[in-house]
Amino acid sequence: MLNTYSPQLWLSLRPSSALSSQIATLLAKPRPLFAAATRHSHHDAGAGAGAAGAANNDRPSPTIAIIGSGPAGFYTAHKVMRELKGTKIDMYEQLPVPFGLVRFGVAPDHPENVQDTFQDIAASPDYNFIGNVNLGHDLPLPLLAKHYDAIVFAYGASQDRKIGLEGEDKPHIYSARAFVGWYNGLPEYRDLNPDLTAGDTAVVVGQGNVALDVARTLLSKLDQLKKTDMTEYALDTLSRSTIRHVHVVGRRGPMQAAFTIKEVRELLQLDDVSFEPIPERLFPQDLKSLPRPKRRLMELLKKGSSQKPGATKSWSLDFLLSPKSLSWSSSEPDKLEGVVFSKTKLADPDSPDSKVTNTDETRLVPTSTLFRSIGYKAEAIPGMREIGADFDEQRGTIRHDGSGRVLALGESQNVAEQKASLYCAGWVKRGPTGVIASTMTDAFETAEAIVQDWKKAFGSDHVPPRPSRAGWKGVQADAEAQKLPLRPVHWSRWQKIDAAEKSVGAAHGKPREKFGSVDEMLKVSKE
Repeated sequence: MLNTYSPQLWLSLRPSSALSSQIATLLAKPRPLFAAATRHSHHDAGAGAGAAGAANNDRPSPTIAIIGSGPAGFYTAHKVMRELKGTKIDMYEQLPVPFGLVRFGVAPDHPENVQDTFQDIAASPDYNFIGNVNLGHDLPLPLLAKHYDAIVFAYGASQDRKIGLEGEDKPHIYSARAFVGWYNGLPEYRDLNPDLTAGDTAVVVGQGNVALDVARTLLSKLDQLKKTDMTEYALDTLSRSTIRHVHVVGRRGPMQAAFTIKEVRELLQLDDVSFEPIPERLFPQDLKSLPRPKRRLMELLKKGSSQKPGATKSWSLDFLLSPKSLSWSSSEPDKLEGVVFSKTKLADPDSPDSKVTNTDETRLVPTSTLFRSIGYKAEAIPGMREIGADFDEQRGTIRHDGSGRVLALGESQNVAEQKASLYCAGWVKRGPTGVIASTMTDAFETAEAIVQDWKKAFGSDHVPPRPSRAGWKGVQADAEAQKLPLRPVHWSRWQKIDAAEKSVGAAHGKPREKFGSVDEMLKVSKE
């Protein structure tokens, strides 16, 4: 989690006119929390279903907009609604369907029961899902801000990080995010159509759990994948795959790898798939002295390093290699033939945090297909600066105080005039790391900050006069007045999509068949 920030680093990304000592001193200053709650007259906000009512004796309850309907958004909503009774939640989502990473980023053979929890949250009369609204494009953020007591940015990390190699955008090179999104039905990647027939070897650069998800998908038997909610078009493509070996490559060693034991165990247990042994020299000599989780992982990797007789597919964990360049066919310029890696050296091979440096030695790994899986990155929503949010372009996160309170841009940005307090949760807060459980902890931390700030603002015996925020009804009225072409999808329409997907899936003997385009989703939701 980002608990501290460097003003100098942030300033280096700003226009030179902003480089003043006054702004530098303001960079670490949180923006006013619920500052507008008593400033505006009663006629500034409309009443309606989105308006907050009273709870906890005389204390009013907030109306909050949450941007993003993945785990971070739902867990934040859950805790705030539990702690501040009567809180109204409007959850905005770019797609017509909710759940974010749980729906589109988790491997199909890893069904997530957390959706049941999210369904329970959505059943509350204080919850309102507003899908198919692209904030910053369909709907300006400043318009949203004036109708809420707080806005929570919880929209995750939508871009993948590139390796930075020449030719990386050529055919047969894919991001793991795009590949996972494609087989999970993410509309953005419906037309990815990866060619998995160019050869028998694939390389995955990166050694996190997503990298292992990619390898497992490429090596799994089709009969097993057909039992999941993987899209039919992905199953069709995988049925024609000629890939028989997958290299999962990392810059560091086994002790520094980001994958977890569950994902490794699943790959080791795949039917008709062997695992190439890891050289003994890469393991610490004294495994017993390691912390239990790390010791169990090292023992599994050592034990699993054995060939299965007669296996037709295989995979390997290739350590201490950093991608240097791509090798292309001399006769076919767009045909990938391999990846050249620089061999690396660890300062302390037994330390999980060891620094790594490249050496002059190289290794060519022949391959016809390359996947990069070196992390995700969030992008700023247009209009963030106008409402006072400071997005760190280099880190791909929103600057915050360590607990999720968004930091102000400074007096020059008129922050004091903003009408909503800003918070962040999940990957856009801490960076794209951790599993769903860690996102829950992170979201609860942000929710606790919201609760504390609200109780502090309205915790005295004398509650100051305060108008109700109109929430979605106010946003909708302004959007209609400005003739913004919104086509919102609310929870009842998502339920129609959900039912239709399950119905189609049942015909194929699977949990659901996800619709791979927004148009399909919208059509079904109206029927």
